Amino acid sequence: MPEAFIYDAVRTPRGRGKPDGALHEASSLALAVTALKAIKLRNGLDGPEVDDVILGCVDPVGEAGGDIARAAAIAAEYSFRVPGVQINRFCASGLDAVNFAASEIMSGQHDLTIGGGVESMSRVGIGASGSAWPVDPTIAIPSYFMPQGVSADLIATKYGFSRNDVDAYAVRSQQRAGAAWAAGRFAKSIVPVTDVNGLILLDRDEHLRPGTDMAALASLKPSFGFYAEQGGFDAVAIQAYPEIEKLDYVHHAGNSSGIVDGAAAVLLGSKQAGERLGLKPRARLRAYANIGSEPAMMLTGPIDVTRKVLARSGMTLADIDLFEVNEAFAAVVLRYLQAFELDPDKVNVNGGAIALGHPLGASGAMLLGAAVDELERSGKGTALVTLCIGAGMGTATIIERV
Repeated sequence: MPEAFIYDAVRTPRGRGKPDGALHEASSLALAVTALKAIKLRNGLDGPEVDDVILGCVDPVGEAGGDIARAAAIAAEYSFRVPGVQINRFCASGLDAVNFAASEIMSGQHDLTIGGGVESMSRVGIGASGSAWPVDPTIAIPSYFMPQGVSADLIATKYGFSRNDVDAYAVRSQQRAGAAWAAGRFAKSIVPVTDVNGLILLDRDEHLRPGTDMAALASLKPSFGFYAEQGGFDAVAIQAYPEIEKLDYVHHAGNSSGIVDGAAAVLLGSKQAGERLGLKPRARLRAYANIGSEPAMMLTGPIDVTRKVLARSGMTLADIDLFEVNEAFAAVVLRYLQAFELDPDKVNVNGGAIALGHPLGASGAMLLGAAVDELERSGKGTALVTLCIGAGMGTATIIERV
């Protein structure tokens, strides 16, 4: 079976996902085009060589609707012959877009593809595309539907993570991300976003708060207790997990992922395509996997899918040098560390979504690009990238530096 090589990975900086955020004036299309143009220019591509563009987008409505991958490929001047497709697996959409693009290479059907994602959370609000799961009782009741924040608090309660634990993790994420920016670790992949006049709107992650400390986080009130108590979701959580007597509400804006805008793109190809185009491979995709997990707790999918992808690849945890685990909520990563008894210094070494933000459809591709950069910087060999997913799923990808 042909191997899929990663030739390049780029991302925009993440802008705060609010009307006063630096990227609010940049449309979803503009963000996606920024990433695609960077891939084209950095690798000397004419455009028609690319066989497919696959972009994740969690709320593909309005300006982000109508197959934004195809629109972005045309707008980025890749030639009208280059097709595009938008996919949605919630928070793992960007990683699955890369996996799907890689599978086109590995199956021998395509030679050069791009996977990535885009989300403008300041312009297309979270949940704008709607969902049957929270509103249709035929699915909500039997699956114990509850908002993700309540599920995060359920994880913290069940596995013994205190408010101090989750806040301490959040401080560490901010400190690591701040140190990474100061050391220039993101410089290789960041592509500034410009306006129609070519003026820079943003060239640095805007959500980052490296000076965050425990005292500052202690002043924040829990975000999800209201929804649990007023919406009855605490009762749903206890019904799903009767061993829980009462939920501890420990998550808030400071220890949960930030709402941001951004886009990312990863260039993949066969060995032959790279040689033909004079491209140097940076990494190869070793394996990927998807899995469903228990929908009430919802956010433990990374644990289940890590076991699956390791088994399918014939690898063990000891074979993995670095882990990128999406920081949807602090308890998600703390439970991952606990389940596998991992060294924290191997996980999210440059911070994560708590500090940098989580542009839903783009995050997975951003995490993969961060893993490639860090493998090269550190000289290490392998990385595992994984994300939790709404409705209870997990996606994971293993890459190996070339």
